[in-house]
Amino acid sequence: MHGHNHDSSHGHSHAHAHGHAPQNFQSAFAIAVGLNIALVAAQVVYGVIANSVALLADAGHNLSDVFGLLLAWGAATAAKKRPTERFTYGYRSTSILAALANAIILLIAVGAIALEAVRRFFYPEPVAAGGVMIASAIGIVINGGTALLFMRGRHGDINIRGAYLHLAADAGVSVGVLLAAFAIWQTGWMWVDPLVSLAIAGVIVAGTWGLLRDSVNMALQAVPPGIDPVAVRRHLEALPGVACIHDLHIWAMSTTETALTCHLVMPAGHPGDAFIARAGHDLHEEFSIEHVTLQIERGDAESCALAPDNVV
Repeated sequence: MHGHNHDSSHGHSHAHAHGHAPQNFQSAFAIAVGLNIALVAAQVVYGVIANSVALLADAGHNLSDVFGLLLAWGAATAAKKRPTERFTYGYRSTSILAALANAIILLIAVGAIALEAVRRFFYPEPVAAGGVMIASAIGIVINGGTALLFMRGRHGDINIRGAYLHLAADAGVSVGVLLAAFAIWQTGWMWVDPLVSLAIAGVIVAGTWGLLRDSVNMALQAVPPGIDPVAVRRHLEALPGVACIHDLHIWAMSTTETALTCHLVMPAGHPGDAFIARAGHDLHEEFSIEHVTLQIERGDAESCALAPDNVV
């Protein structure tokens, strides 16, 4: 950690076996990518045959989702690589970058949908309702089914949540398009299509905003959501022999792992490795913090340069 002029010693603890270990979604990614590539190919072929610009546009949107899935898959794979001398934490943070990129891609796609919907209010275009309903039904099955593959991991890993939201959003779009096409088939009201598109865009933005917020916070090394830094501080201050603490930092190493560093002022000196191991175990059990590094200071020399809260 940091070098100081006073006597200090370090303790390091890992909680390896824990309930929040990254789950393996390799097969889910493979299935989702394969099915979505097949869906894109089918939409392109049908769009060309039927001369449907709407279907070709949807194919382009689904292709962006394939890139998003590949991004999330690559990050999930990279996060498992061993640390190196240059990347001492490994590549765990790539999952945070992938989640952030997926949130941005989703919002850009929603913006494109909204712009096209507004344009169609002023320049309505005929919709081949029957063909669109068939294509939408296929999209619902593929995107809805593959979204279910990621459902169990969407709360514990924002990278997986990004993949899930991509697929769930596409399934939602397909449902809306199907309903709009049916309404147009029954009534001939062309304005239903852009109206439903705007409603869907609003729902996707609402669902994506949390992903964007959490991924930005993680990228900025904020305390991960679900961890109360005040409660962590009180817990460390209450440890036996601790007079006070400073330089407390809690941040996300990846979308599933949290790290903590802190200086503990203990006038009686270093309490031993058992104390460090127990502190790490308790932080994992109570706050799901896996990677703990503690620096022990006796407080009998000059004040630690990192003691003030406004110093990093």
